[in-house]
Amino acid sequence: MISKHELLLALVGGIFVMEALSVIFQVASFKSSGKRVFLMAPIHHHFELKGWKEPKIVVRFWIVSIILALLSLSTLKLR
Repeated sequence: MISKHELLLALVGGIFVMEALSVIFQVASFKSSGKRVFLMAPIHHHFELKGWKEPKIVVRFWIVSIILALLSLSTLKLR
């Protein structure tokens, strides 16, 4: 039985979705135009090449994950 909460899966796993989409966009852009969207894919490597330290990236991703999880939990309560 499908409970109509399938879209929340993308919201809860937002960081993983963002990582996967960054690779998809990078490959599609490079194959179609020969240009890169990011310095390196997945997106966390792009941030590393921009000069961010790894602990800073990890903590920011944790914060975003917590916010997305809370947002998705709040939408469940509204239904």
